[in-house]
Order: sequence, then C-alpha cells, then structure tokens
Amino acid sequence: MNRINPAKLLLSKWTAARPRNKEKHFLVTELFRDEEGTVLEIELQAVLTRRAERLTWQVLQDADAWKIGWK
Repeated sequence: MNRINPAKLLLSKWTAARPRNKEKHFLVTELFRDEEGTVLEIELQAVLTRRAERLTWQVLQDADAWKIGWK
C-alpha cells in the first residue's frame, strides 16, 4: 500500500503498473475538495495522450496498480 497525503497530491507523478493504450505515466492535475477542504477526488492525466479521468484519490494507494513517480 502506498502511503499518501491527499493534500500533497497536486502535480505528483505516477506510473501505471499495468499500462493500457501505451499510457504508462500520469500526473495529478487537479484536486476536488468538499466544503471543509477535504480532498475527495483527483484528476489523473496521461502524459502521452493527455487523456484525463476523475478518480477517488484512494485508488493510488493500491501498490499493485500504481507506483509513485515515473519509472
């Protein structure tokens, strides 16, 4: 399990453990917060294709799917 501080995710770099469609490297481009400022979701953008998807930040804790940094 990757230990993550959700408040520090903005512009962090991630590598997909099982890349699809040649999308291996990703960047967190936006944080979505609730009224209290708690991070609920992130926007994860593929570096190669610029495709973006909105996910809960907790998916990045799965070390079998995501590696911290670009490898």
